[in-house]
Amino acid sequence: MPAEWEPHEATWISWPQPGSNSFPGSLDRVVPTFVAMVEALAESETVRINVSGAEQEKCVRKLLKSCPPERIEFFPIPTDEPWCRDHGPIFVVREKAPQLAAVNFGFNAWGYKLSPFDEDNAVPPAVAAALQIPLFDFPNFILEGGSIDVNGRGTLLTTESCLLNANRNPSLDRAAIEKKLCDKLGVTTILWLGDGIEGDDTDGHVDDITRFIGPSTVISAIEEDESDPNFEPLKRNLDRLHTMRIADGEPLHVLTLPMPTRMMRGGQRLPASYANFYIANTVVLVPVFGERNDSWAISALHEALPTRRIVPIDCRELIWGLGAFHCLTQQQPAVG
Repeated sequence: MPAEWEPHEATWISWPQPGSNSFPGSLDRVVPTFVAMVEALAESETVRINVSGAEQEKCVRKLLKSCPPERIEFFPIPTDEPWCRDHGPIFVVREKAPQLAAVNFGFNAWGYKLSPFDEDNAVPPAVAAALQIPLFDFPNFILEGGSIDVNGRGTLLTTESCLLNANRNPSLDRAAIEKKLCDKLGVTTILWLGDGIEGDDTDGHVDDITRFIGPSTVISAIEEDESDPNFEPLKRNLDRLHTMRIADGEPLHVLTLPMPTRMMRGGQRLPASYANFYIANTVVLVPVFGERNDSWAISALHEALPTRRIVPIDCRELIWGLGAFHCLTQQQPAVG
């Protein structure tokens, strides 16, 4: 599994459906964020969009009229929710032709938290068929793309709170899960963090807390307010990172990223995190929230990823769906 910063042929997204669980009564307020995301991505690479059918494709084309048409491709692949990172295929690269392949893991809507999810669970085979690439099918192993992050050199980062949760693979212990990850994704070293952030209904996806941005470099979210419930778990994760080594034995180089101040809706903490950025070929999409730490996060990512243009996009509406740009996207590696 290549690292996210390696060259992409395309980025996949799933356009949100009316009546989805993610944005009840607020889809119209969220669509402008999707448009801004695609416009930024289209500067960088082809954007492949899953839609419910021809009628939705027609509507979305009108919304994206400012994008170069040759950079936008539509696929009639229906979905329940828009979180393509979790329901889409994980692309892998192999030495023999055809080099690109897709892996299909089982999807159960983050431990049966939403229903229905049958269409989401059917996305990877449909994408593989559309691209006419091989599909490695492991439907009995539940895994979402946002729960893992790789450096493309044999090391995978994840969290205990998600992958060891009994609502995913209750019959598998840590050793068995590690073996599955190594066998299916071509990694040799698994690095385990502890808990995720408050309000994250995925049980602690790693893409909200710590991300690889280089073969031996990670950037990790920290909370400075000691009274915030995220302070201790993020501090413990940071302490772990400072003791970790990648597959070749090199220690991790650890950079830090602030957390936004607490965002609430209806008495619920929203999982706002600058760590849910997405690295495309020439740009980095960064969720921002109209608050004081936005500029700090933008500056930190500009220093961490200096060869790409940092594109901050307001996510105050999007985060009501409990995710941001990394959750919405899935990279398709370039091969050949």
